[in-house]
Amino acid sequence: MSQDAHISPTMVVAMSRFVVANRMGDQVKAAFLDRPHLVDQVPGFVRMEVLIPHDEPEEFWLMTWWTDKDSFWTWHRGHTFGESHRGIPKGLKLVPRQTSLRMFDQLCR
Repeated sequence: MSQDAHISPTMVVAMSRFVVANRMGDQVKAAFLDRPHLVDQVPGFVRMEVLIPHDEPEEFWLMTWWTDKDSFWTWHRGHTFGESHRGIPKGLKLVPRQTSLRMFDQLCR
């Protein structure tokens, strides 16, 4: 491939990270397992994975794959985003400044 060839990503990945502050990690796990799957029907959505580090059981990494970033932002700003989060456990508190959202281009797999 020449150096001038245009390389486009295969997908976009939105990666969210948060840390539970009040020992409700098990409730958050249950909420993810029982999620309503509303995002699954959103145009551009491909898949979701939730990871929990072995050494930090209250830390969650949520990764969603999308066909393009506009599809993600349309969902994120829309009413389905709020509806998808209704299952968040009541009283959940997150560690301040330990929450992030980053966007990545998936180059290959």
